[in-house]
Amino acid sequence: MKSQISTLHFTQLLSATPRGARLARLLTTNQLKEWGWPPSCTASESAALVVAELAANAVTHARVRGRSFRLSLTIDAPDTLRVEVADPRGDRPPQPRTANAAAFDLTAESGRGLLLVTALATTWGTAPYPPSGKTVWACLSLS
Repeated sequence: MKSQISTLHFTQLLSATPRGARLARLLTTNQLKEWGWPPSCTASESAALVVAELAANAVTHARVRGRSFRLSLTIDAPDTLRVEVADPRGDRPPQPRTANAAAFDLTAESGRGLLLVTALATTWGTAPYPPSGKTVWACLSLS
């Protein structure tokens, strides 16, 4: 199965609520299971964490009442998963915090999500999502 991959794609609109963010994580592990990566493997666990962080950011920092966010998963090479979370707020690009202990509140309950994405993804970034939104994407190794 894994050796015969050409392009696999999954996309889903989800409500911009905490429940929608949780569902994004569950859909990710279910879709990767269908594609041949069990939920207990490192690749699936890493993808679930990255999706959870990006979806939580979309819900927390980029929510627009009555608008959804979009989750997309794409495998176009046998060893790379591209995760995309698109939201309606293009005016709020993600701002990763520094891991510098002097500038980072180690007791804070939030603010570490993009550090986690940086650690788990091979690369990540943002792109415009017309007409006014943005897509935050991350590429993860599946090997």
